[in-house]
Amino acid sequence: MSVPADQLQAVLPTDRAEALLVGRLLDPQVGPCVVAVRGDDLVDLTASAATVADLLDDPDRVRLARTATGRTWPLDAVLEATLAGADGQPRLLAPFDLQVLKAAGVTFAKSMLERVIEENAKGDSSRAAEIRERISDVVGGAIRSVRPGSDEAARLKEVLTGEGLWSQYLEVGIGPDPEIFTKAPVLSAVGTGAQIGVLARSTWNNPEPEVVLAVTSAGEVVGATLGNDVNLRDFEGRSALLLTEAKDNNGSCAIGPFVRLFDEGFSLDDVRGLDVTLRIEGTDGYVLEAVSSMSEMSRDPLELVQHAHGRHHQYPDGFALFTGTMFAPVDDRDTPGLGFTHKEGDRVAISTPALGTLVNTVTSSEQAPPWTTGVRALVRNLAGRGLLG
Repeated sequence: MSVPADQLQAVLPTDRAEALLVGRLLDPQVGPCVVAVRGDDLVDLTASAATVADLLDDPDRVRLARTATGRTWPLDAVLEATLAGADGQPRLLAPFDLQVLKAAGVTFAKSMLERVIEENAKGDSSRAAEIRERISDVVGGAIRSVRPGSDEAARLKEVLTGEGLWSQYLEVGIGPDPEIFTKAPVLSAVGTGAQIGVLARSTWNNPEPEVVLAVTSAGEVVGATLGNDVNLRDFEGRSALLLTEAKDNNGSCAIGPFVRLFDEGFSLDDVRGLDVTLRIEGTDGYVLEAVSSMSEMSRDPLELVQHAHGRHHQYPDGFALFTGTMFAPVDDRDTPGLGFTHKEGDRVAISTPALGTLVNTVTSSEQAPPWTTGVRALVRNLAGRGLLG
């Protein structure tokens, strides 16, 4: 299967010559390798950093990514094999390995209101339009400018409680503490080009395109990438206690294509200003496009990191942090009033010029490739290659 040249180019940032990109590659003959993009090649860094967690924790990470030597693979050939799903050829993996996969929820006002709608609808998509109209009448646009944890937020809580509209989602959206949860197990994320999964019995679901922060064991944010926090709206809407069943399934966590390390040309301030584009293309001809801006987040990314990491909680191997999404598609795909839900074969592309494009194809979690490579398999592989000191 040949992949169009424009799709190959879109994987990388538009300023690829300046971007410092690192990630993971699966060499079928050897195993997982830590790699950096240099010109037209991927360079093996594994002899200098056995895991991405090791690389990110190294104070000299920028120099290592730029200068460490090792085997090379042609970048375009790897990208083509990755997007084409070619078996037996070197291809990209999700760019994290030993890091815990964490996520922040309800960090945008628009998606926060959709979570409230899910909760009030009890997971029934046919009730969403009516509830959305009622909430809009009561709340209006006031909630979009409220600073979480402020006195104004407390007063708004009193008003909404009086109207019978207070919600656990509003609590984490405008209250003093954000929602921080473990999205998926270590090593379970899939990368660009892979299939993503939704449970076959879900009838109301959607992608959640997000910026993902790369955080060291010391709690320092050192880079960023893209992620899809695939979500089952019907499950979570029925009960927040179903969050894990809604969020953690085969193929339900996609990250990639590469982590862009912070350097003199790219920083957390750049991340704060990113616009993230979502495009869904169905095999039925359906197309959905939308754009969200990180500048519309209710909380600063560093605030989210500080709630995840500190004296109260440590991550010896670092963590990846999904920063939340404002996307909760409400346009009807088929039946009027039922909104959007995925179909088998949907192509989901999440992109921003500074980070490239994460692209995946939707299937059911039951049909997605099973997750088989865990921590023991990684440790055994690295030990067998003499990479563990």
